[in-house]
Amino acid sequence: MELEAGVDSAGKADSYGRPQPFRLDQITGVMNALGTVGIFGLLVLINVDIVGRSVFNSPLRGTTELVSLAIVGIVFMQLPNTLWAGRFVRAELLIDVVVARAPRLADVIQGLFHVIGAAIMAIVVMAVMPELRSAWEIGDYVGSLGDFTAPTWPIRLITVVGSAFTCLTYIFLALADFRRALRGTP
Repeated sequence: MELEAGVDSAGKADSYGRPQPFRLDQITGVMNALGTVGIFGLLVLINVDIVGRSVFNSPLRGTTELVSLAIVGIVFMQLPNTLWAGRFVRAELLIDVVVARAPRLADVIQGLFHVIGAAIMAIVVMAVMPELRSAWEIGDYVGSLGDFTAPTWPIRLITVVGSAFTCLTYIFLALADFRRALRGTP
């Protein structure tokens, strides 16, 4: 069932799926698309490894390392757009009851949820930044010298960028929730 932007399954207005300032929703849409391309790349990589292993008795070197790095990168590339679209997994039992009885309170609760999410993503950014800097400076890599190596800094950079955009998305969603709570309108 297709829903119009900013309206949940119960017909209640919410913050998800609405245009965001600075075209953030479009930027995160591009990040989401790049993550999807990454999934396709993993599909090709894994199948080439399987064929190489089965048919030629020669596995593709570095497949395990690349898959482990790519999964992290894909998640953080798609995280902000998934949030913007309202597709995070969440338990709606409590909030549905509050929406039915006190819609403004539900908007405040949603706003607080988004503020907490923004804080967590900001913590992730601050925690990964030193690791990114260190990986860049020392040339950190996964794999074995002489066999296969891949630098870790690109995935750490994707983690920082994805977390920062997710943080911004949380902030804009919280602002929309609090604005709706104050005005009492969708």
